[in-house]
Parts: sequence; structure tokens; C-alpha cells
Amino acid sequence: MSSKIKEVLFKECEAFVNKRLQTVEEVISSNQKALQSETKSSAGDKHETGRAMLQLEMEKAGQQISGINQMKLVLSKIDISKSTEIVHLGSVIETNSSNYFLSISAGRIIVEDKVYFAISVLSPIGNLLLGKKVNDEFEFREKKILIKKIN
Repeated sequence: MSSKIKEVLFKECEAFVNKRLQTVEEVISSNQKALQSETKSSAGDKHETGRAMLQLEMEKAGQQISGINQMKLVLSKIDISKSTEIVHLGSVIETNSSNYFLSISAGRIIVEDKVYFAISVLSPIGNLLLGKKVNDEFEFREKKILIKKIN
């Protein structure tokens, strides 16, 4: 397994985070515009409900920004040039069932016709993988999983 695969997986995770950030920023921007136009519109219950709904949307977007910043922090801790025999943050793990990139929860990524799952160390499978070595076996969802390769 080349470090090129790890590099591509890392860049895909960065792109995933940047795309989410862009989407949330667009939501915030459109909500701010809507809030300004709500202020100019008529008073009354309908006006108050509209403002409250926009306020809730803004809070939700703020929480999403917080989550995105957390993902950026995790990515900043990954050294893609580092390769060890023990699974750690930034490892690419090939098993008898699936391939994983221990980083952030970014889902399915295809590199060189192989499917990898970008998963967080906090995910159930990520937590089980941490600290394991090649040929270690563990059980996940009543299935025995064998680690074949770590990079």
C-alpha cells in the first residue's frame, strides 16, 4: 500500500470538511439575509415565529461549524508520512472485510478502485481498531475481522 493512497484519502477528507463548511456558511448567509428582511416585514405572531425559526436554524448552523472545526482539528493532528505497525490516528487499515482510514467520519472513499471508509477514532469500529496490529483479530457486529495490513 503506497503512501500515495494515504495522501489521497487525507485530501478527500479535507475536501469533505471544506465542502461541509461551505454549505453551512451558505446557510448562515442566507439566514442572515432572511433575518434582515424579516425585521423589515410586518409585526405580529407570524413575524415572531419566522424570526424564532431562523434563530433556531442559525444555532444549528453554529453547532455544525463547531463540529467542522473539530474535524479540522483532528485532521491537523494526522501525519500522513508516519507509518507504524500499530493502528493510530491517520492509519490506513486493510482487513478481511473492509478497508479503513482512521481520521474523521467522512464515509466511503474510492482510491485506485478500492473502497475505503474514512472513520473517526470515536466510532465503534474505529475504537476497536485503535492499538491493533497486523494479524490481530477482533469481533464487530458478530463478525470476526482480521487486520491484514496497516500503513
